[in-house]
Amino acid sequence: MYRIIIALLIIPFFTNCSIAQKPKEIPESIIKIEAGAEHISEYLPIIKNKRIGIVANQSSLVGRTHLVDTLLSMGIDIKKVMSPEHGFRGNVSAGEHIADGKDSRTGLSIISLYGSHKKPTKEDLENIDILIFDLQDVGTRFYTYLSTLHLCQEACAENNIKLIILDRPNPNGYYIDGPILEEKHKSFVGLDPIPIVHGMTLGEYAQMLNGEKWLNDGVQCDLSIIKVKNYNHSMNYDLPIKPSPNLPNNISINLYPSLCLFEGTKVSIGRGTERPFQMYGYPTFADFDTVFTPEPIKGVAAKPKLQGKECKGYTLINYNNEMAITNSKIKLNWLIDAYNQSGKSDDFFNSFFNKLAGTSILRKQIEEEKTEQEIRESWQSGLNNFKKIRSKYLLYSIE
Repeated sequence: MYRIIIALLIIPFFTNCSIAQKPKEIPESIIKIEAGAEHISEYLPIIKNKRIGIVANQSSLVGRTHLVDTLLSMGIDIKKVMSPEHGFRGNVSAGEHIADGKDSRTGLSIISLYGSHKKPTKEDLENIDILIFDLQDVGTRFYTYLSTLHLCQEACAENNIKLIILDRPNPNGYYIDGPILEEKHKSFVGLDPIPIVHGMTLGEYAQMLNGEKWLNDGVQCDLSIIKVKNYNHSMNYDLPIKPSPNLPNNISINLYPSLCLFEGTKVSIGRGTERPFQMYGYPTFADFDTVFTPEPIKGVAAKPKLQGKECKGYTLINYNNEMAITNSKIKLNWLIDAYNQSGKSDDFFNSFFNKLAGTSILRKQIEEEKTEQEIRESWQSGLNNFKKIRSKYLLYSIE
């Protein structure tokens, strides 16, 4: 087996990092994964004496130090910082408005790329020669950092700005699954024709955006990618810091591709509790193994679904790395069971569900009582085609 030792600081809540399982015939060895941001010598010559913009948040670390602080200490001329959903310091609830402002630690101007202002404007990119993009993704189409990348890359292409991506491992990068996004369901939780779980790093994805001409009018971005060292797509990567407020640990990240679909239903996935994306429930479920009551948590869940209501449901806190790797697929049985327990009510799904699924077919299949196997079979043609496209842009091996 391999033991994966993260190059970044191991934050206290990840002290129980597990060992990713590998085939027994491979000798035991120690692998030190080094994110792109660690390799300053590779991108310092490119950005030296240039005017720099940075898209970053709390996950943009170089060892113990934030990327912005690291580059400022080296005399790099940072003009602007742009932040995705959840803000620059990663302490804003999902969907909550984020205003432009200044970073209290550095005094740098911060431009929010969320709400009504998701794409950098020509004005945002004025006085910038190079934009650096360094965010920790979790490998799903509806995690909005992917859309932020798409729009930043598009804006750079349209304004002749070079884009440097400091690549990071994908903690769900060892599998591909889900329906392909249909054009009519494009939104900020899905801009491109990819499955729910895409199995790519942001660097690989950026290459695909260029190569497949998915940016507006097929524009091409001047792109440089600083690769991750000692990483491949068979690895399960333990994040050293939570990528957003409601993904506090590996279990939540493992479950996110499956449980996020519940955001398009009346069922709670634990927002407003200490275990978001680690359980699900509803007040009227008759069969359950846990009980929880969502309440507001500052910076995590401002107005959680079913606030103040006792929910009966299921805890999934034992869904560890080994279980995730063994399954390597979106778990539809939880969604189907919840629909059945709700009495197959007409109000089970909301208007957000089709955007998350990327198609109206999945909802229809569940309402028609298709089995999980039947639903999964309907994805295969799209997934096979996507795998062919994806293979052209991979930077890391599939072992």
